[in-house]
Amino acid sequence: MTVKQAPDLKTVLIATGFVLTLAMGVRHGFGFWLQPISQAHGWTRETYSTAMAVQNLMWGLFGPFAGMAVDKYGTARAIVLGAFLYAGGLLWMALVDQPVMFVLGSGVLIGAALACTAFGAVSGIIGRTAPAEKRSWAFGLSSAASSFGQFVMMPVEQQMITHTNWQFAFYLLAALVLLVMLPMAWKLREPATDHSAGRHQSVRDAISEAFQHKSFLLLVAGYFVCGFQLVFIGVHMPAYLKDKSIMDPNVAVTALALIGLGNIFGSYYAGKLGGMFPKRYLLSSIYISRTVVIALFLLAPLSAYSVYIFAAAMGILWLSTVPLTNGVIAGIFGVQYLSMLSGFVFFSHQLGSFLGVWLGGYIYTKTGSYDLVWGITLGLGIFAALVNLPINEQAISRPQTALA
Repeated sequence: MTVKQAPDLKTVLIATGFVLTLAMGVRHGFGFWLQPISQAHGWTRETYSTAMAVQNLMWGLFGPFAGMAVDKYGTARAIVLGAFLYAGGLLWMALVDQPVMFVLGSGVLIGAALACTAFGAVSGIIGRTAPAEKRSWAFGLSSAASSFGQFVMMPVEQQMITHTNWQFAFYLLAALVLLVMLPMAWKLREPATDHSAGRHQSVRDAISEAFQHKSFLLLVAGYFVCGFQLVFIGVHMPAYLKDKSIMDPNVAVTALALIGLGNIFGSYYAGKLGGMFPKRYLLSSIYISRTVVIALFLLAPLSAYSVYIFAAAMGILWLSTVPLTNGVIAGIFGVQYLSMLSGFVFFSHQLGSFLGVWLGGYIYTKTGSYDLVWGITLGLGIFAALVNLPINEQAISRPQTALA
């Protein structure tokens, strides 16, 4: 029997890097369509914002199921499915003018597409290809690719809208997704898993084992905070700056670009450090550092320069949790169900994202201020720093049983 040759680590990182660059880059630029779509259809901004919130929630909800499919059928098939879902979702956003259908269709299609093409989907093949000593570094490089997508694709999407129109820009992006992701998926063919070396778990056993493990639950709790902080800041920062009389929109745009740029370096070096130091301490340090940076930002006199310093600092800390979190999961539970377990942890992240963006708007509507939400963000940062400290990164011990 001939066993398919698995791609080497370099090939995996290049192929998944292209997929992540496009998947995350396109997604980060969706804010550019809020005004043109709302104006074209005569909608309030709430409709488009609701579609984005549903998209984040569906991304998290579909994550564990996409992970199961990846772990069973391979990364390539998941990315192919995700590419077609992504292209379909972009075309849906261009063509549908009924509010409810727009929210449901774009939210579900793009959310499911991201579950098949973003972090959770590619973590499994990276973890199974990289040697244990290089795994954290490989996760860091992968996260840096997604950050590069945010930095590069945002101006590209803005120029597409400016020089064509918002609908045609969606058509171009749909074509680009298919042209890039499908060839990259072809390079990610995994060999059949060899279970002869030890005990083979069922999906149910793996889920039960994880959710009975204290460290997994602590990781889930910490990742919820990550989602809350990042999406609250990313969505509400422009409005907060206007409330504080910084009216130049270029300040917010520059700040978001600085976050993307800092994110490249932060993700890469977090992964690299994760191979040298206990990941739980690094995760705790990231959350407490975010808390300090946010507190200093709120206490310092506000200016364009203070915004830029804040954005650069937060960018370094932005997605640096991703390679460390995936590294902890792989270290404790192994890589057989890595994509699925990463999907469950990421669902917690997306619940936090949904709550962060919604609570920010709700509390502002009720109080006319973001002060309470900033306070919650600070408190959650301290909570996440504390819950990551007791995590036990030691690989779980399983009895070795012969296969029938």
